Amino acid sequence: MGKDLQQQNEDRLNSGGSTGMGAWLWHRAKPYTPPWIVVGGVGLAGAGANWQWGGSPWAGVGLTLASTALTAATWWAGKSTGPQRRLHSAITVAAGSAWLTSAALSGPLTGPLPDLYLMGGATLALSWNIRHVMRAAGGETSGSDSDKGLLEKVGLARTKLRQIKVEPNRVTVPYELPAGELTNDDVAKALPRIASALDVPTTAIRVQHDPDSARKGQFVIVPEDMLKTPTLYPGPFAPGQSIAVPLRIGVYDDGSDLVLPLLDAIHMLVMGMTGSGKTEGALDLFFELLTRRDVSVWLSDAAKGGQDFLPLVPALDWAALDTVSASAMVATVQAVIPARAAWLRDHSYRAWEPAAAEKQTDPAHSCRAAGACGCDGMPYLVAWFEEAAKLLRELGDDVFTGIAQEARSAGVSLVISMQRASGYQLSTDTRASLPAAMCFGVRGDDASFALPEEVLEAGANPAAWGNKRKGYVYMVSAGVDEDLYANPARTFWTGPSGEYEKAAAWIVAQFAGVRPQSTGTVTEDIAAKVAGQLFTERHARAGAPAPAAATVPAQAQAPTDAQESAQAVAALVDAEDADLDATAELPAAGVDAALPEGKPSTEEARELLAELVEMLASVGPGTVAVKDLGPYLEQIGRDRSWVSREMKRLAEEGRLAPTGEAGVYRLLPVLAGVGG
Repeated sequence: MGKDLQQQNEDRLNSGGSTGMGAWLWHRAKPYTPPWIVVGGVGLAGAGANWQWGGSPWAGVGLTLASTALTAATWWAGKSTGPQRRLHSAITVAAGSAWLTSAALSGPLTGPLPDLYLMGGATLALSWNIRHVMRAAGGETSGSDSDKGLLEKVGLARTKLRQIKVEPNRVTVPYELPAGELTNDDVAKALPRIASALDVPTTAIRVQHDPDSARKGQFVIVPEDMLKTPTLYPGPFAPGQSIAVPLRIGVYDDGSDLVLPLLDAIHMLVMGMTGSGKTEGALDLFFELLTRRDVSVWLSDAAKGGQDFLPLVPALDWAALDTVSASAMVATVQAVIPARAAWLRDHSYRAWEPAAAEKQTDPAHSCRAAGACGCDGMPYLVAWFEEAAKLLRELGDDVFTGIAQEARSAGVSLVISMQRASGYQLSTDTRASLPAAMCFGVRGDDASFALPEEVLEAGANPAAWGNKRKGYVYMVSAGVDEDLYANPARTFWTGPSGEYEKAAAWIVAQFAGVRPQSTGTVTEDIAAKVAGQLFTERHARAGAPAPAAATVPAQAQAPTDAQESAQAVAALVDAEDADLDATAELPAAGVDAALPEGKPSTEEARELLAELVEMLASVGPGTVAVKDLGPYLEQIGRDRSWVSREMKRLAEEGRLAPTGEAGVYRLLPVLAGVGG
């Protein structure tokens, strides 16, 4: 930080109009002449003092006291410098003042004084010359006077600056705080003041703490914003390779690649205000995901209907672009996690790995007792919930908690994208289960919910961007160097309107044969049971308007044994008894077997059940259990087993979402109150 001042001093000392070798040597020698001039001055002062006070005892007392005081003052004044410089200065002053006192009293040419002057003076002058050479070569970089003045102003007085490393548009300054006086926390608090003193943006300076010390670290200063000009999307980073290879989505301010190791990140929160470039970053991630061979992508975007992602929808395994489908997707992801974890366990995988996506021909990964099982592989699954605030409002702030906590070893990554995350929208349990984060520009202190405290203390400040720096982002993830957490980056620009669509169309068509054709049998079977036609007909529905809730068709699947039995019984029933409910309990002995007067028909019972489910879920935690309907069985006119079957049917049609607890379902708000 004092480099410019030092250079100016050297230029001033080396300035002159003479030319030739002699002039050059003289100019190079000038910086080393001050110590010799001081030595000469002390010799003249000794001769003058002897002429004035020679032989006077009172002068001897005064000069001795002055010499002692001058040495003590030098030691005191040097407390803000390094210990070597302080000791060197005190020794020089003490030696010079002692010789001057002796010369004043007895004469500069008396006894050993001439020899002491010549040898001692030359030695001290040369020691200062050597010090100057070492300092110029970078051997001592404890900081110039201007550096220390700056550090004192910002509350870091007596901080030592070590060897400065200068790179193109990057200056690294190691520091060491005074022991017992300051800690790295004080440095973090001083960063805005340092930025002010250097007249750079607050995002241009950050601090990297030494993990082995509470008072050491280094400042990193990037004076020029190299991210002002966006970098056009350069194409896929690892086309046709595994999702285990990190995803390249942008560049850091030092020009290095911004990469996300998804298998290390696992789950991620993406946050940024409107206009901050959050969607552009999402497109970069999708461009990478859709060029890999072993990952399927599910996208939920009920808020915008997939407006920003429509060109990529044909390449997605499932695009839920309405609230009905989005709610069904949440329930499906919850349901497939245990099934996928069981598949991995049965095939001897401790966690998902690229080999799990291939056909299982390795006997070491077989679900059979002996030999390879030959089962189809299970690709990695990314469940991306765009503008997730809408789902959180309707389904509850803990809707993603179970997914985030249980999907870690099931080969599923959960991505929650929203403009502003807070404790009111996202439960602390869910946030704690999202270890990775991408934070674009935000307002105020919103970043504290996305970025760890130590990253903010290191200088990360997305609030300084807001929506004025589109695409600027901080990324925190396992597998990324922690020193990069507080480094600003910028995601790639996919191009203006028209160019982005061309790039997306190329991705969709070029890598159609690379992407997996399914998410795996186990995943698809569970998804079909939970979401019904919302999943089985997902490709036909992609991009189409959501059907009215009342016209959502029941799931088309093979009848169960119970259904086949019921159909066989129905075939034997007379036409006049067709309206009777064959599933109703038989009346007690002695009671007329005919339906009691006023008993609801099947359709009426279903409508009444739907109303009761809506009512119970609205006054409770958003869930309803079969047992909760016990007091209403007489009103419905059916028994508990009929209610249980009907609730399963509603879940299969996507009207209710099964939870991890048997017989308990979550109400999907968009379908609330809709009868069968």
